[in-house]
Amino acid sequence: MARLNLLEETRFERVPVKVYANQEEASVDVANRIANIIKQKQEKGEMAVLGLATGATPVKVYKELVRLHTEEGLSFKNVITFNLDEYYPMKPDAPQSYVTFMNKNLFDHIDVPKENINIPDGTLPEEAIHTYCEAYEQKISNLGGIDIQLLGIGRTGHIGFNEPGSAPNSGTRLVVLDDLTRRDASRDFGGKENVPTKALTMGVGTIFKAKEIVLMAWNEKKAEIVKKAVEGEISSDIPATYLQLSNSVEFILDTDAASQLTRFYLPWLAHEVKWTDTLIKKAVVWLSLKLNKAILKLTDDDYNNNGMAQLVTEKGPAYSINIRIFNELQHTITGWPGGKPGVDDTNRPERAEPGRKNVILFSPHPDDDVISMGGTFIRLADQGHNVHVAYQTSGNTAVWDDDVLRYLEFVQDFAVAVDDDNGVTANVYKEAKEFFKTKQPNQVDPEIIRTIKALIRKGEAIAGARFVGLPDSNIHFQDLPFYDRGKFSKEVSYEDDIQQTMVLLQAVKPHQVFAAGDFADPHGTHRVCFDIIFEALKRLSKTDEWTKDCWLWLYRGAWHEYPIHEIEMAVPLSPQEVKRKRLAIFKHQSQKDVPVFPGDDPREFWVRAEDRTSETAELYHKLGLADYEAIEAFVRWKFE
Repeated sequence: MARLNLLEETRFERVPVKVYANQEEASVDVANRIANIIKQKQEKGEMAVLGLATGATPVKVYKELVRLHTEEGLSFKNVITFNLDEYYPMKPDAPQSYVTFMNKNLFDHIDVPKENINIPDGTLPEEAIHTYCEAYEQKISNLGGIDIQLLGIGRTGHIGFNEPGSAPNSGTRLVVLDDLTRRDASRDFGGKENVPTKALTMGVGTIFKAKEIVLMAWNEKKAEIVKKAVEGEISSDIPATYLQLSNSVEFILDTDAASQLTRFYLPWLAHEVKWTDTLIKKAVVWLSLKLNKAILKLTDDDYNNNGMAQLVTEKGPAYSINIRIFNELQHTITGWPGGKPGVDDTNRPERAEPGRKNVILFSPHPDDDVISMGGTFIRLADQGHNVHVAYQTSGNTAVWDDDVLRYLEFVQDFAVAVDDDNGVTANVYKEAKEFFKTKQPNQVDPEIIRTIKALIRKGEAIAGARFVGLPDSNIHFQDLPFYDRGKFSKEVSYEDDIQQTMVLLQAVKPHQVFAAGDFADPHGTHRVCFDIIFEALKRLSKTDEWTKDCWLWLYRGAWHEYPIHEIEMAVPLSPQEVKRKRLAIFKHQSQKDVPVFPGDDPREFWVRAEDRTSETAELYHKLGLADYEAIEAFVRWKFE
């Protein structure tokens, strides 16, 4: 019976998939699989041949292999390694090279003989590459093939650097990188323009020859492409789908990467479910949007014909379900994000009292406040709440070098104009100009330049917050230490950041805290900033009485919005409020037009923000609710 249930649950999946609670558990399991192969080969006096991958995905696997070596005596002397790929051209000692990556994360910490390490050579002249690639393939064959091949998956669906269009029988070769792949790598290279356009990679056919193939994927950013690779039709458009043809492959995922697989995302289509309130809302919203019918128009037949007969049987009839979900969605909508004083708040997302709340809006970067919830920010100030904003980081990384020179030139000219030129600015300007001439991609700016960039963003943030209506006394610049420390070390403590946040919270004693919950932020700053706030609130909840009346609301930024069924407060914006929000965003001039780190979305931040909120409003309207210009969405997070 258990086997039948498993088959039913995974019937949409075309490859074996194993899902772990988190990437740490998954990585330890993969590392142990590799270790067992090495030990078995040692017992037979044979060499273990490993196919290795790079990027963020296998880092924790390599960390566990290093631990097994240093703490449990696992030897790698009988190991031969072949890496999947390397950028071309690429010097082996470059910070972005996969030679550097592998040495840093694995080879420098284990006893594998250096002569047993094989990584594609990014320094070859192009005319020598074909012969080199044939030799790389032949070397693998002469050793009897790869025993276990590790893979990640790119958002184009590439495995190795086998981009869309790759053939299933392709061998090791030079390839042209997809534009999305280069955009994803841009942060490592200090901009997409610095990312090589080509790479050397093992082919799909080479990968298929491995005795075991393990594809690993972590976090929500990979969920969409994982679903296509696991459940989609085999297509050259998504090379990872070729793995469906292998009898030796397994996908190893964490829960976030697996979240869009049918058995998790639409579980009622895969197996019988226990219908919780959340799942019912999710299913009804899905059905309404799928059929393009308002919720109140859904019928029993609609439910029965779309895999939801169990729901109608247990909770129906359909119209009773429809009314319930419609009312729940209606109750999320409020024009009073701080609560409407003096009214019954039974069906409102926020409390009516106190009528004037202490509110603190935490903004990870200096523009997240107005980009992500600018309309709500304005509404809270207009409705008379005691609103504070806290900018958690300086955002100095995201300022163009040209802007530094422009501001320094202004300061110089102003000093001359008021006859107060002491030459200091001229010296700083000269040093900055010389530094920028030789600045390498991803090179950290000197402290004085980082300070200037921080001041540029601080001035913009002040202008934005004043435009919203805040007094200067309610504008706080935390400049949390982790942000600059992280430029020099990945191993950082957050204790001083937490302590600083606790002090600010104790000073404001907020009834409402708004924090960024967009953990898909490509730079990772939002997640760190949230964790700091959450830890600060958790600690204070044990000692400070005011925390019992404090609610934590999460907003999302310019990348993704919360699914409709998760939204707990929806703040509609009028056309005039959308315009005011846009003008507040425009105060951040350094981020206008083309920001330093735009991610993979070419739209300006204000356009992204307006599109996101108008799309949310349109979804509410499609479900049969009122037709608003825009909606900003929030979910409540419990910290007790």
